[in-house]
Amino acid sequence: MKFFFPDSQDLIDPSFDFARERRSTTRKRQRDDLYAHEVFASTPFDGFLVSKGIVDGYGALGSRYTLAQRHRLLRLGAPEFFRIDQASRKLSIMGDCGAFTYVKEDEPPYSVEEVLDFYGNCRFDYGISLDHVILLYKPEADARDASRDLVPEAMRARRELTLRLAREFLQKHKSGRYSFEPMGVAQGWSPMSYASSVKDLQKMGYRSVALGGMVPLKTPDLLLCLQAIHDVTKPGLQLHLLGITRTEHLKEFARLGITSFDSTSPLRQAFKDDKDNYYTPEKNYTALRIPQVEGNPALQRKVSSGAVSQDVARKLEKACLEVMRLFDAGQRSVEEALSVLMEYERFYDPGSKKMHEVAYRETLTDAPWRKCPCDVCRELGYHVVLFRGAERNRRRGFHNVWSFHRQLEKQLGLRQGSAA
Repeated sequence: MKFFFPDSQDLIDPSFDFARERRSTTRKRQRDDLYAHEVFASTPFDGFLVSKGIVDGYGALGSRYTLAQRHRLLRLGAPEFFRIDQASRKLSIMGDCGAFTYVKEDEPPYSVEEVLDFYGNCRFDYGISLDHVILLYKPEADARDASRDLVPEAMRARRELTLRLAREFLQKHKSGRYSFEPMGVAQGWSPMSYASSVKDLQKMGYRSVALGGMVPLKTPDLLLCLQAIHDVTKPGLQLHLLGITRTEHLKEFARLGITSFDSTSPLRQAFKDDKDNYYTPEKNYTALRIPQVEGNPALQRKVSSGAVSQDVARKLEKACLEVMRLFDAGQRSVEEALSVLMEYERFYDPGSKKMHEVAYRETLTDAPWRKCPCDVCRELGYHVVLFRGAERNRRRGFHNVWSFHRQLEKQLGLRQGSAA
């Protein structure tokens, strides 16, 4: 089972000085910053997933690429743009439309020709057909005597549109002689509707199918859908799960025919989650929040409004950084470090019901970064568990991707560092 890492232009600056919080003055992002596969001796994924919606941007969701980067991607192609020759394993690149970026629209904002040209120009290995997400789950609609009214016509129309676009995508892929492998998208609102979509895609001639719209499903519902799909799949059909990890069920996914999946969760939890910020095989830990007085928007607003003193904030911020340096050197105890961290938290977030004292004590007591063999933790040390600025947070996200991939290999009984 292969793990594809979704691209959002998450890179790290190797020149960043964590002691002085400064970058090299000669640093150029595209030339000098590193992708995750350039950080680790053993690449912790099998390929990239690149979304047209992320590259181009749509509506309120702006592009994660500059105009120059978009032009460079299309001019050079994805393999050279992402420097995949630097990876320790052969990486594949999959393209999709980023359907969640236009989910509120009546129809996708792209044409099939535009999508095909995007995939072709980027030199992807796989390209997912143009689709429209169905934001509904109604398993009771599968009952023999179920009313058709259970599923609104707008949702039924999305499924039919997705299948129609898949047929057009495959026909024009063949006539245009594109080199990438075409993947049809199955959308549905129940186990049987998903299975029906997969059957239709197989009849069209697809050998690879991506399963979309399943991210909101609870695991039991997800497994019911996968079982229904498994019951209708032909031998050799490749199935990709869009946006789903759920490590504890990987063996079940494999049994039901899933051959690949993608997810941003390991990366995003590093700085989006309130507690599960740092992965280990045994448990997840809460990162230690030391917001930058000048760099944290929420804290800066409080300073600007006069709600908190900038001088006091700087003093407490500096004290937290110093106590963590001393703690890691063995010169401060867990309780001493915790006292300083909590003083700062009570200052910048007074009255919060989400104080992190218990979680911080656990992180400090276990000091998981000291035991982690990954390249990020060995180089960064305790900075990896500091919730503070993009350079630390992204590196923690990279560590999570590495840790997740190790769990994937363990769950599937693969040799550590082998291809999944």
